[in-house]
Amino acid sequence: MPRSVNHVASRARRKKILKLTKGYYGSRKNVWTVAKNTWEKGLTYAYRDRKAKKREFRALWIQRINAAARLEGMSYSKLMGALHKAGIEINRKVLADLAMNNNDAFKAIVEQAKKA
Repeated sequence: MPRSVNHVASRARRKKILKLTKGYYGSRKNVWTVAKNTWEKGLTYAYRDRKAKKREFRALWIQRINAAARLEGMSYSKLMGALHKAGIEINRKVLADLAMNNNDAFKAIVEQAKKA
């Protein structure tokens, strides 16, 4: 008597992952073992890069704040220290956005920090 394999379920499992690898290059899209490995590796990259994205954006914000602060005659570290001392609680994301898109507001914040 032949063994029971439930081919419907196993084929569905494979089809599901092959559908997810649609658009990949070469055998990565249609050879089961290669596609499965590629898909799994992709998940690890996605997890890793969700964490890295946060670091990269913070670094970008700091560079933008530093560039704008130096135009006002201050370094990034001096500005952040002055903001802290002045009790101005504004995060780097918003500060970088002001530095890029609303120069007058950024200048006002720098002036407040200098006073303190």
